[in-house]
Amino acid sequence: MSAVLPTYARTDLVFEQGEGVYLTTTSGETFLDFGAGIAVTALGHAHPALVAALTEQAGKLWHTSNLYRVAGQERLAEKLIAATFADKAFFANSGAEAVECAIKMARKYHSHNGAPERYRLITFDNAFHGRTLATIAAGGQPKLLDGFGPAVDGFDTLPLGDLEAVEGAIGEETAGILIEPLLGEGGVQAVPWQFLRDLRALCDVNGILLLLDEIQTGMGRTGKLFAHEWADMAPDIMAVAKGLGGGFPVGACLATDAAAAGMTAGSHGSTFGGNPLAMAVANAVVDTILAPGFLEHVEAMALLFRQKLARLKDEHGDVIEEVRGEGLMLGLKTRPPNQDVVAALIEERMLTVPAGDNVVRLLPPLIVTDAEIDDACDRISAACRRLGERQPAAE
Repeated sequence: MSAVLPTYARTDLVFEQGEGVYLTTTSGETFLDFGAGIAVTALGHAHPALVAALTEQAGKLWHTSNLYRVAGQERLAEKLIAATFADKAFFANSGAEAVECAIKMARKYHSHNGAPERYRLITFDNAFHGRTLATIAAGGQPKLLDGFGPAVDGFDTLPLGDLEAVEGAIGEETAGILIEPLLGEGGVQAVPWQFLRDLRALCDVNGILLLLDEIQTGMGRTGKLFAHEWADMAPDIMAVAKGLGGGFPVGACLATDAAAAGMTAGSHGSTFGGNPLAMAVANAVVDTILAPGFLEHVEAMALLFRQKLARLKDEHGDVIEEVRGEGLMLGLKTRPPNQDVVAALIEERMLTVPAGDNVVRLLPPLIVTDAEIDDACDRISAACRRLGERQPAAE
C-alpha cells in the first residue's frame, strides 16, 4: 500500500469477489453492498450479461483508437439518442471527462455562433462535478480547490434554488448553467423539479445552454433513465458516467445537434474513450436497463426502501434526523458524525458512502430485491441501536 499515492482515506478492507448485491473480502467475510462503488455497479457484481459481453469482446479486440470507426460506439450512441433528448454522443472514460466535454462544448457553441465572449457557466453551492482543475472550479468547494493555485476562470457559483440570484448573474459573458438534478456528494440534496424547469426557461430566454450533470443520477438511479425526466424538461448538454459502464470505466457527453454544432474534427478527443471493451459493456448495461419492467422494478424497490427507512427514522430518531433523495439514490442525514454511522454499518457488514451535510448515502445496485432491502434495514437498525447506546445520556 505504501507505493500508492495516499490521496484516499481507505477503509482496511480488500474485496476479491462479488455477486449481485454482495461482496466478499480476501478473508472470506461477506458484505451487503449498498454503496455500489459510489453508484457505479448499477446491475450489481458479476452480472451475467456484462460478464458475457466483456468476455466475448476481450477475445476479439481491445483497442484501435478513435482514428477509426468503432462499431460499439455507433450502436451505443443510437440507443442513447433514441432514449433521450440528444442527437449526438461523445464517449470518454469517466464522469469528470464527460463534464469537461460539456464545458468545452458550451463554450464552443457560443464561439461557433459568433459570441466567443460567452464562456462563463453558472454553477451551484455544494456541487461536485469531478476532480480535474476545471471541474473542481465548477464545483467551487474550497476543500477541493485548496493548494492547486488560481482556480480555472469561468464559473460563477450561486446558492442552490435561488432563481433570482441566477437571473441577476446572467450577463454578456454567460454561456450556460450547469447543475446536478440531485446533489450527490453535496449531501443528496434535492433540487425542486420546478427549479429545473425555471432554469430551462431562463436559458431559452437568454440564449444560453442548460447543462446537466447526471453522472450519479442517471442510468435509472432515480427510477427514470435520467432524473430530469421527472421534471418534464430536457437539457442541451448532459454528462453521463458511473452506472453507464456498470463498473467498467466509461463516460458520455450527450447533446442536441444545435449545442454540438461547434464540435468539429480536432476540437475534442480521447485516446481510450469509447474503446471496444467499454462499448461492449455499456451496450449490455443500456439493453438491460431499457428492458421492459426494469425501471418499474427500480421505482417499486425505491418506494419500499423509502417507507422502511421512514420507519427506521421514527424508531431511531437519536441517530437518523432525515431521509432524503429520489429513487434508489437515498441519504440519511444523521445526528452522530456520518463517518461514525458508516463505520457502524461496516461492523454490521454493510457498505455505504458518506456525503456532505453529514449524510450517509444508500446507493444499492438497481437489481436489489425486497428481501435484500429487508436485510439492509435490519443492519441499519442494528447499527443505530449500537450508536444509540454509545450516545451520552440526555441531561
